Amino acid sequence: MIQLSPSILSADFSNLLEEIREVERAGAHLLHIDVMDGHFVPNISIGPLILESLRNKLTIPLDVHLMIENPDQYIEKFSTDNTKIITVHSEACLHLNRTIQAIKMLGHKAGISLNPATPIHTLDYVWNDIDVVLIMSVNPGFGGQSFIKDMLGKISDVKNEIDARGLNIDIEVDGGIKLDNVREVIEAGANVIVAGSALFGSEDVYGNTIRFLEAMKKPLRQIKDNKR
Repeated sequence: MIQLSPSILSADFSNLLEEIREVERAGAHLLHIDVMDGHFVPNISIGPLILESLRNKLTIPLDVHLMIENPDQYIEKFSTDNTKIITVHSEACLHLNRTIQAIKMLGHKAGISLNPATPIHTLDYVWNDIDVVLIMSVNPGFGGQSFIKDMLGKISDVKNEIDARGLNIDIEVDGGIKLDNVREVIEAGANVIVAGSALFGSEDVYGNTIRFLEAMKKPLRQIKDNKR
């Protein structure tokens, strides 16, 4: 199943709850929560207090992406009844396997994120323990960046590795995904799509989400024909 995970990093925080409800009403499958600390990535975003303020107001499952140093100290703070996935970066974890097990013990799927220059072999000794590989298709830290085309090959390589090992692992892709490239990303092997500015970039959040979900279903050839 192909899933859409809207990133609230691009949302209007003065109207956050209503914008989240719009993507939820349109049929988004997950809600992507980018957590940045200003150290691991050059930006600061949200903390656990925002998740706490949204608690009991949403039904959409949360897809929490910890772009922070020492994530082990904060995993429990981002564990809520709605949290489905918690993803960390291997570079930020001193003992990666221990971090993965800490996430699983809280009842969540464990994800590992690969920055654009992070090699796939980083996962060689944790493949059997993880549920999600999150491929960054921009350098993390800021929304609205352009998709790095070389990441299509990386998505395919991760897909081939998962298939060769006979594993059931989701491939999530985050960064620069728009209406005109989402099918390329899916056909490369991704099944969880993170989109931010493509959804929250105007007042019609609901309509943007509907159009994005429709584009995710179209054959790549049809999308290219529509652009002519």
